Amino acid sequence: MTTIPRPEHPQPQMRREKWMNLNGEWNFCIDNGDSGKDRKLYQSTELSGKIIVPFCPESTLSGIGHVDFMSSVWYQRKLMLKKELDGSRILLHFGAVDYHCSVWVNGKPAGEHLGGYSSFAFDITDLARDGENNLVVNARDDVRCGLQPRGKQSPDYFSNGCNYTRTTGIWQTVWIEYVPKDHICSVQYYPNIADNVLTIKARVQGQGFLRAEASYEGRTCGSAAAKSAGGTVLVSLPLTEAHLWEPGHGRLYDLKLSFGEDCVKSYFGMREIRIDGERVLINGRSVFQRLVLDQGYYPDGIYTAPSQEEMARDIEISLAAGYNGARLHQKIFEPRYLYHCDRLGYLVWEEHGCWGLDYSSPRALAAFLPEWMEALERDFNHPAIIGWCPFNETWDFEGRKQDESLLKVVYQATKLFDSTRPCIDTSGSYHVITDIYDLHDYEQDPDELARHYASFKEGGELRDTHPQRQTPVKGIPVFISEYGGIRWDTGSAKERDWGYGERPKTREEFIERYQRLTEVILDNPRMSGFCYTQLYDVEQEVNGLYTYDRKPKFDMKVFQEINSRRAAIEGIISDN
Repeated sequence: MTTIPRPEHPQPQMRREKWMNLNGEWNFCIDNGDSGKDRKLYQSTELSGKIIVPFCPESTLSGIGHVDFMSSVWYQRKLMLKKELDGSRILLHFGAVDYHCSVWVNGKPAGEHLGGYSSFAFDITDLARDGENNLVVNARDDVRCGLQPRGKQSPDYFSNGCNYTRTTGIWQTVWIEYVPKDHICSVQYYPNIADNVLTIKARVQGQGFLRAEASYEGRTCGSAAAKSAGGTVLVSLPLTEAHLWEPGHGRLYDLKLSFGEDCVKSYFGMREIRIDGERVLINGRSVFQRLVLDQGYYPDGIYTAPSQEEMARDIEISLAAGYNGARLHQKIFEPRYLYHCDRLGYLVWEEHGCWGLDYSSPRALAAFLPEWMEALERDFNHPAIIGWCPFNETWDFEGRKQDESLLKVVYQATKLFDSTRPCIDTSGSYHVITDIYDLHDYEQDPDELARHYASFKEGGELRDTHPQRQTPVKGIPVFISEYGGIRWDTGSAKERDWGYGERPKTREEFIERYQRLTEVILDNPRMSGFCYTQLYDVEQEVNGLYTYDRKPKFDMKVFQEINSRRAAIEGIISDN
């Protein structure tokens, strides 16, 4: 039995045979004075403490459990490397490090990265030596600075309300990968379901043929190749079998890519998204989004799931409650989670952990956009992702209103990079430019919620929850992307429990309120989806259908029946 935590390959769509997982025990120290560079800790061969990577030092799984603010932390470990004589390169990958990461190999700088949620890699070939090498990592973190997206990490000492325990430093897998001199740098997949063709756009280093071979359940169903002298190359791959990716049915094709000596194993799904007036179409069919808010927190791992099985379980318990997808909220989830969404046919919206950013500052764009673009590039190929949402509830920052050009530029950059998916500029408020008009409405009285959208249901104007700050866009899909949040504490949160509205007096009252609130949205033929807050409790926030340790609070068959009922908009037949 392996003793390495999270031993699986962290990038299921870009797997090479020659790789080495660096998770496990590292040396570690907290540097609250942020004086480590002055003390030349990057030359250290042994720090004073120990930590289990990839778990953050705030988590119990790390072996530390230190939950106070940490302005700087240091990691160190020895690793054995083999330098090849054929020009192969050694890449050092980090799934995610929060927030400002600096890396040294054998006392020399390997690179720096800003951003706590996106993946990155450094070519360390020229710094490495045959045999033993010394790797040192420093992470600096300041969730209160205003120019660092922090998501739901608490800016206060205590976790409170809808802000939770912080994450500092390494929180996803670290690994070494060996690549040939001529190799595939990145790929993008563009499915064409009408012609049953996959277009592959690849960026390569060196000259040669890019070859692609697709298979489905072990059967070869297409191959193609194109020659490249370096840079970008396009391959058109016709498929002899047609299997569509759709909600509830992953139907993934395996894909083998080769370029010279480089071989990459990957996968893809044949899925297209279009907006037709007020409807969202998946493969030409109107699909109502029955989503739930998933915050990606774990009692013992904080931001990091203890195992990939527990990641997959979160999707499974959501499906058991009748949801067909989730808003991945205030956190960019790791690729391994997205893989499980892909294989299970689970719809997701990807969202940055934007809270903590000063949206009024002209410096906010530089703090936000580079990391967001890294996430778009990394996650572009996941068929489960049906839309991008860079921001969520861009409230005023210390009394200053958002810089609307910030939201507009990020939306435009997102659409320029990916024209195949819709983009919501900021979920709930305050919209500037968006493909889908979404609202957050935590009204607890079902009759009052129905009155909010009665006129809209009959063809009238949409009632906005913030009419003084935004004007609804006509003729595009409308999505109630946060509602409910009904408080139900099973005793775990004690006196600090938090949720929306008055707590129901009985389980029966909870279920009745949930059903009636949900039916208001399902019965409206102009609503394209809902997202209930939330799947499971997180620390003191107790509005989940499951507890923080994923135990059901109710009989999930009841919610499956409520959520699975046909939505009014699904009965509208497309002309296409």
